[in-house]
Amino acid sequence: MPIPTEIVSNGEYMPPPQTDKQKRVEARTLELADAAAKKLGLSRRQFLAGTGGTAAALLAMNEVFGRFFDVKPIEMFESAAWAATGAPANLFVFDDQTHAVRGSMPGPTALRAVAQGPTAPGFTANPFNPDGLLDELGRPWSSWSPGLVGAPVGPDVFHLGNYIKNMFLDSQVTVAILSNVTPGTIQLPGEATPRPPKSIPDSLAGAILTAEQTVAVRDFVNRIAGSPRLLGHGLLFPGVGNRDYMQFQIDNYKPDSWKGYNINRAAKLDSDPRSEMQRWQLDDEAVAYPTYDLITKNREMLKTRPGFFNICIHKGLSPDPTPDPKLGHPSDVPKAAKDWPQLNFVIYHSCIQPRFFYSDSMQAIRSGRLRNGVPDINWTTAFAQLAAPFPNVYAEIGTTFASTVITFPTVCAHILGQLLKYFGPDRVVFGSDSIWYGSPQWQIEALWRFQIPDEMRKRWAYPELTETAKRKILGLNSARLYGLSGADAVPGGVYRPVPKTFESLIPDSLKKLMEFPGFAADNISRTRKEYLAMGAAPSHTRYGWVRRA
Repeated sequence: MPIPTEIVSNGEYMPPPQTDKQKRVEARTLELADAAAKKLGLSRRQFLAGTGGTAAALLAMNEVFGRFFDVKPIEMFESAAWAATGAPANLFVFDDQTHAVRGSMPGPTALRAVAQGPTAPGFTANPFNPDGLLDELGRPWSSWSPGLVGAPVGPDVFHLGNYIKNMFLDSQVTVAILSNVTPGTIQLPGEATPRPPKSIPDSLAGAILTAEQTVAVRDFVNRIAGSPRLLGHGLLFPGVGNRDYMQFQIDNYKPDSWKGYNINRAAKLDSDPRSEMQRWQLDDEAVAYPTYDLITKNREMLKTRPGFFNICIHKGLSPDPTPDPKLGHPSDVPKAAKDWPQLNFVIYHSCIQPRFFYSDSMQAIRSGRLRNGVPDINWTTAFAQLAAPFPNVYAEIGTTFASTVITFPTVCAHILGQLLKYFGPDRVVFGSDSIWYGSPQWQIEALWRFQIPDEMRKRWAYPELTETAKRKILGLNSARLYGLSGADAVPGGVYRPVPKTFESLIPDSLKKLMEFPGFAADNISRTRKEYLAMGAAPSHTRYGWVRRA
């Protein structure tokens, strides 16, 4: 089966039996496959290994679960029809949230595991679903992307070489932002336990990527491409004790915009080197506002970095449901947006509260729990309604879209419907949060094909997710936020391709800065295009135990 239709266990737990709906999906997929394979003169196995098999599975899922995927019967028979329905070649894609890891760190493999599913090496269960909750398709753990199934997770999977390959060779991304994280806790060599950072050097020592490394990668990619393919975040360290470092970043790194975390301890409230950094909130006049003031006083940066006034804030994905803005709740957004209209607040993850698994949101929808007339999806609905009146607030959908479209498509449809209802199509932006979840191409394809069911739109007054809206979300809105011209061009025009020989072009200085192991280039696997050119085809084999009685 191109798409799994039952839980596969690794042997450490009893897999639940196949649900009635899963049985119906499987049976219908095989019916469609048998008929199509016969017409095409193929074996059923050959048919299911190609794009026609995936089309059949999506058609079956639409019949059983409701129409969530834009797929037509003709796509079972013609690869050109499959390609025509997918993301078009002239699509401008701006990925608002991407990640790489310095070479001395392995990266957060648990994030990869939750997306890869049961074939993730080193994991025997969903690391973010310890209670074994079932998704909308009856599974506690499933792959978010077919491209991740069975993939190895080596020590370099999140490092520079693999980042460039996944972003610019294996996907349609035109322009991306390389993001970074202000760590909440650190554990320096010789320390027995993690602790909050006390200083900028403390924090940078524990960061997966420093501001210096971020902009160095940005400058390298743009140099070898000969066009602006990559932008870079500065690290947002608020508080009067961090003002000098904020100005240092501006003077030396020229960040394209800023990335901050309320939940992580990044605010320095004084200049005492012994005091710990603190969590913070956007509307704190004593902590955040002096930092906004510093940024706006450097307005000359807008001449060369048009997105310099974009404040990108991680909110949501919180382990604590307490509605505290320092934990990611959106209650601090309205005042900050009102007091600083010259700044744009791009709220990452659209404040979704549950961590990676959305059964709570599904239960809220089924229970009929409403917030001002629409299903109350924890923190996201509140965010959309609270921030709707402020034109300088934007909703970013990194991880939120990727996780819900695969596990809870009904929740995904409500999230997109509510963001369109309250923000309109001009204030929602796409982010993939890759390379945690592999190449972003699968997310681009999924969003391009996704539809909000007509019945749902009519009942809740959600706008239609049109092709025009998708183009805005996938790229044009962020192009406007970052002052990019030629957004109607694709790589080869204004935005020239990153050369496939990029690995040989990485200078020793960048390898050293990125802390390459042994200062040698990462080992990069062959591109998917070369793999397919050799005649390879997926087997769809799942290794493990299924329940038959």
